[in-house]
Amino acid sequence: MSDEYMDPSGNTEQFRAFAHAEPAAPVKAAARLPLVVGAAAVAVLLVAVAAWLALG
Repeated sequence: MSDEYMDPSGNTEQFRAFAHAEPAAPVKAAARLPLVVGAAAVAVLLVAVAAWLALG
């Protein structure tokens, strides 16, 4: 089976392009807000269902 991965250090020009590539932009906290709110809502719902089952 052949290996398709080309190591950027194997070629000087490829390595320079790899080394000087800009890093990916970090994920903003605002982008995570809907995920956190949704996870909190699911957690509250699960606690409510567990309490309802325990008391019912």
